[in-house]
Amino acid sequence: MAAGVSYLRRPGPGRVLVCLHGIGSRGDSFAPMLPHLPRDWDVIAWNAPGYGASAPLDTDWPVEADYAAALLGLLEALGLNRVTLLGHSLGTLMAARFAADHPERVAALVLGASACGHGGSVGKLSDAAADRLSALEREGAAAFAAKRAPRLLADPVGHAEALARVQRAMSAVAMPGYGQAVRMLASGTLEASLAEMQVPTGLIWGAGDVVTPRAQTDRAATALQGRAPLRVIHDAGHALHAEAPEAFAGALIEILSELDQTETRTS
Repeated sequence: MAAGVSYLRRPGPGRVLVCLHGIGSRGDSFAPMLPHLPRDWDVIAWNAPGYGASAPLDTDWPVEADYAAALLGLLEALGLNRVTLLGHSLGTLMAARFAADHPERVAALVLGASACGHGGSVGKLSDAAADRLSALEREGAAAFAAKRAPRLLADPVGHAEALARVQRAMSAVAMPGYGQAVRMLASGTLEASLAEMQVPTGLIWGAGDVVTPRAQTDRAATALQGRAPLRVIHDAGHALHAEAPEAFAGALIEILSELDQTETRTS
């Protein structure tokens, strides 16, 4: 725990990779890809504010910048000045806002299963966001997760272990953290953050993703003016880092290598 944020860490002397999970998840969702990442990487996966043991934010309706500020507090508490950011789903909104607000602290940004946000006004829930909250209250976290987790995988029957991991994480969501995250999603706008920043960025998408379809990744690519390398993982759905961890890690490594080479050529 640091700066009110709980996190998991596999330390190493190399690249610092900070992973930001999605709305129905938690930091340990990135654990399956760890064996497939370079052993010298320093890998950190936070539990977003209001998730796990992390303290919720102080505002009922946070925006992306509030999560970015919490991330800044964590990095400062850990003494980390410059990191590589990996965001998944809702975590892409947080990661992109952090990169826009603190570009000097981000060596590279990779967005997996980009979530563009609903782009609504603060204080006004979209129907989709309201449905999320009412469903959790009505069904309870365990039933909520059991009903929704299979949709996050392209082949839930063939990936029983991944399904169990996704379902466990989703069944742990709780108020007020989940409600805050839903409201941020309702007013969030990924493209606005991406259009503001100049951080080297790459995109990963699972071809079986029905939660954040390809159109959302394409919108992110357009906001980045087509300069972001994209990798598509064909046998994975929304929770691609759980369903296809080796392929996801490989795509991440490829993208970062490509971004590093581009930076070297232009510097």
